[in-house]
Amino acid sequence: MFFSGLFAAFFTIRANTVGPWPPAGTQLDTLRAGIFTLVLVSSSFTMQRAVYQAEWRRRRSARIWIVCTILLGVAFLGNQAYEWLFSPTRWYTNSYGSLFYIMSGLHGLHVFIGLVAMVFLLGRMRGDIGGDPGELSAMQGVSYYWHFVDIVWVGLYSCLFLLK
Repeated sequence: MFFSGLFAAFFTIRANTVGPWPPAGTQLDTLRAGIFTLVLVSSSFTMQRAVYQAEWRRRRSARIWIVCTILLGVAFLGNQAYEWLFSPTRWYTNSYGSLFYIMSGLHGLHVFIGLVAMVFLLGRMRGDIGGDPGELSAMQGVSYYWHFVDIVWVGLYSCLFLLK
């Protein structure tokens, strides 16, 4: 629900801005962000593959796919850190800059939380035999969370980088 409030703020400010959108002085690398959007979206597929492997009791393969998902998520966060550090648009540049940093920062926090959850999943999935009865449910829950985070980013990318 918090993201819906941020989207509402974004569209309200956009609707009330006189002149070009995004405002003058805003410089973002749409291509670079697009490439890392594809990286994040591909991580949904690797996470789903991990769930599939766990459903078929292929624990070792499921762990490998979780590690792949973690690597893709870390790459996405690394790009976000790069954008935050080196983008000429700052949070104080204009209202767009403020919203960019709030929206992308909150999303980055959620990505980080998802990565931590996956690390805990890996810890829970030690060994090639067995596992506790709730292991698959936990993995599916983390997977749903990860898919949601990815879908939210597609919306954020569309608004922040593509909507002119």
